[in-house]
Amino acid sequence: MNDIMDLAERVGRALQTRGLLLATAESCTGGGVAQAITEIAGSSEWFECGFVTYSNASKTELLDVPAALIAQHGTVSEEIAAAMAEGCLANSNAHVVLSTTGIAGPGGAVPGKPVGTVCFGWAMNERDTHSERLVFAGDRHAVRTQTVMHALKGLLRYLEGV
Repeated sequence: MNDIMDLAERVGRALQTRGLLLATAESCTGGGVAQAITEIAGSSEWFECGFVTYSNASKTELLDVPAALIAQHGTVSEEIAAAMAEGCLANSNAHVVLSTTGIAGPGGAVPGKPVGTVCFGWAMNERDTHSERLVFAGDRHAVRTQTVMHALKGLLRYLEGV
């Protein structure tokens, strides 16, 4: 967990230096990224809000992810991760956002998407949205922990490009 806290502190410094607010749109992590961020004292200066959109309906209702896009690509896809990030940006006052959607297990695998499959999205203002898909090993806790870490690492890489 210390690695996650170290990453969260680094994210906070990077956001503060750039004068940016962060928001999160999380599914498989259940708010784990937002929890890590808000463990950092002073995070209210750079963290705006978090959406935990576990169901497809909540992704559509809260983040404006089109139901047709979910039907076409499935909830665990780069397309949905990107749409979640864009919806998070549009429905918050944040400048930069990240999203997570995946299959933490032990069930939920489908052909082509084994347990551990996670898709990420990052977006900022008018910049292009970036997404990626990874497959993590381990049990539910391990997958979720790796997802939070990768989401924060990806955000740092994203911010370095700003």
